[in-house]
Amino acid sequence: MAKRRKRERARREPPATVDYVDDDGGVLRLRQALSPGSIAKIREVSATGAVSVDDAWARREELLFERLAVSWEIAGMPITEQAMLLGRLRMANSEELAWVRRTLARHVEDHLPELADR
Repeated sequence: MAKRRKRERARREPPATVDYVDDDGGVLRLRQALSPGSIAKIREVSATGAVSVDDAWARREELLFERLAVSWEIAGMPITEQAMLLGRLRMANSEELAWVRRTLARHVEDHLPELADR
């Protein structure tokens, strides 16, 4: 039997990121760009008519965070695992959530104008 050669994964360059610092010194690191597939998925949520406007808006915000967030350092503790990032967002208090939403909106406007109008 012939041995299978393991394919070496092509090493990807880390994505370009932007850091946003909150008033308490926490740092949210977001990707500067998204793939065309991710952009289409986010647009799809916005266009879906089967859910309420509020549900679509909340799902879009969560998708944006999920696709853009690379890390979130809170009180000196960095969170980098995707599931933990999303869990921390869901546990955020109202001030943190408002800051994340403002930050995402500003980031989308500055770096992803194709999503800013939605």
